[in-house]
Amino acid sequence: MFPYAVETFSADEEDILRRYVTNLDLPVFALVNLPEVVKGALFARYSRSPKSLRRLFLDEFVGELDISGDASVDATVGVERAEQLYEKVFFEYGDDSVAQLGGVHLACEQASNVLTKVLEWGRLMAYLEQSTRYIGYDNRLSTGHYRFYRDPALLESSLGARYVGDMDRMFDTYAELLVEVQAWLTKRHPRQTGDSDFVHRQAVRAKALDSLRGLLPAGSLSNVGIYGTGQSYEMLLLRMRSHPLPEARRYADMMLDELRKVIPSFLQRVDRAERGVAWSAYLEKTRTDTGRLVEAFFPDLCVDDDDPIAGPSGAPSVTLVDFDPDGEEKVIAAICAPLTSRPEEEVIRRVGLLGVEDRRSLLRSYVGDRTNRRHRPGRAFERTDYRFDVVSDYGAFRDLQRHRMLTIDWQPLGSSLGYDIPETVEEAGVAVRYAASLERSRDLYAALAPVFPHESAYAVALAYRIRYSMQMNAREAMHLTELRSGSQGHPSYRWVAQEMHRLIAEQAGHRLLAEAMSYVDYGGQDLERLESERRAEEKRAGQAADNITSRP
Repeated sequence: MFPYAVETFSADEEDILRRYVTNLDLPVFALVNLPEVVKGALFARYSRSPKSLRRLFLDEFVGELDISGDASVDATVGVERAEQLYEKVFFEYGDDSVAQLGGVHLACEQASNVLTKVLEWGRLMAYLEQSTRYIGYDNRLSTGHYRFYRDPALLESSLGARYVGDMDRMFDTYAELLVEVQAWLTKRHPRQTGDSDFVHRQAVRAKALDSLRGLLPAGSLSNVGIYGTGQSYEMLLLRMRSHPLPEARRYADMMLDELRKVIPSFLQRVDRAERGVAWSAYLEKTRTDTGRLVEAFFPDLCVDDDDPIAGPSGAPSVTLVDFDPDGEEKVIAAICAPLTSRPEEEVIRRVGLLGVEDRRSLLRSYVGDRTNRRHRPGRAFERTDYRFDVVSDYGAFRDLQRHRMLTIDWQPLGSSLGYDIPETVEEAGVAVRYAASLERSRDLYAALAPVFPHESAYAVALAYRIRYSMQMNAREAMHLTELRSGSQGHPSYRWVAQEMHRLIAEQAGHRLLAEAMSYVDYGGQDLERLESERRAEEKRAGQAADNITSRP
């Protein structure tokens, strides 16, 4: 059974697409023969569009490009594989650095939200994922199905009919409540003077999508645009080929096929028995053996209660579990050390003798006048670390997991930590139906878990909580807390970022470092995307005016 919807195109469209994508009918394909800026712009637009990348390219990009010179190209049959030099250096001599020199833009479509977290694991790659904050999931695929992953083995089992039926009902509830909540928000937040109808509608729709995304199951399909080097793809594929989720292993095979059409020499080791296959087997064995021992040593810690936790014990939480009490002094010493001729140990001792105001002066001088959050200080802030234990809804985890310059690990997605019901849902009067859909999700998960322990995660709605750890240095903490606390952000991850910042100041006692994180936003806004939509409209108006004045 082929679990993906196949796109169809006209003959003329196929003629154009063959020049720029490595296949016309699979959910994974590489982009070729396009300027880098076009590939980047395609991926940027991709994250906020319900369209596939091929359709987006045809509808919004082809008209702006001169494609006449590419008429003889057929990317779907692969490229010439005469790469003797790379093959000699990379394969014969094992110089892995060579594989860092070639990159590929790869479109990964119709991937479940469980799989997207596997795809986005690597630090040294770039990702743009389709956003549930901008795209409604009330529409269906060309097959007439709702957009959720249909695992072949699951569908062919005795639970297949129930899986499809319950997932359909969950999407039905989402579609029904989306209409009602948008109507309620429109009345609750009337259009303000100066705002266009478009800006108001966009802000209202974004708020409704934010409020209801918790209804979507983790099996909901997403599109991910990936850019990475050959070496990064090799490591990703090795992990995916050893992953316990069947979807990940099947997807890895498709990715390998498409990547070999573009950078074949960089990926020769992936499926060689004595190289990549042995490597993947090693990863699988260490995971299995470790899991077996943990379950034997701590059986009471490995039990997943099917009943959601209620009350304060099941609430979202952010706990600072590890930090260096002397971390702030060490950061200041790291600021000073490169400007002295003495060992860092001596610099640390001398910094410890300074008063609070002198330390603040040094830190403020190093941080400087930050006119926006993108002005971040240097690597001295990497001298100290924080480790957080976080319990949040899976939707917030999806967003925070994409911060790659930190260490993040998570527990399996299930229903035991309970779920969140947003205030907007309560106020709009639809909380009973919202909760009923989440209970359907829990019941389906409980039925699937004994038979399909990994695939059962597809049934778990994004409103359910998951526990994960995040370890980061102070420089990354500045980036994450300032970015994710912004007023336009989703309330669930805004709260996580705010709590992290508070704990750095109050529990770790790193008040000077917390002061330097000056763009952490503790304010609130009813329509989170309103200011962003206003700025976007101003930019569009400015561009239109520039186009008019530049005409001859």
